Order: sequence, then structure tokens, then C-alpha cells
Amino acid sequence: MAEIINLRRAAKAIRRREKDIQAQANRERHGRTKSQKDLDARTRKLDEAKLDRLQLTQDELPDPTSNK
Repeated sequence: MAEIINLRRAAKAIRRREKDIQAQANRERHGRTKSQKDLDARTRKLDEAKLDRLQLTQDELPDPTSNK
């Protein structure tokens, strides 16, 4: 005897699988993990701190009137 299936449930399962496949493709194309985002944020913060340390103050600028 053939197995009786509920067509509504079968259609929902098919749509759910299609959505999952599309979601996975979108994650691969656009998504980044939280750890990747955190790493980028920490790197950006360290780079900004390094630039702030290396920035010349007004006292350190060369005197434009001197002829050296």
C-alpha cells in the first residue's frame, strides 16, 4: 500500500528547504561571522591608536621661518 502524505505539509517542507538553500547562499555571499567583525573592530581601534600616537603636536612641528 502507498504511503499517505499531507500535500500541505509536503509543500511547506519544500518551500522551507528552498528558503534554507537561499539563506545559506546569502550568508556565504554577504555574511561575516561575529568573530570576523570583532577582529576588524579591534584592528581598526589599534590602527587609530597607533595613528594618534604618531601624530605630531604643534610643539613638534618644524618652524617654517627657519632655513634648515
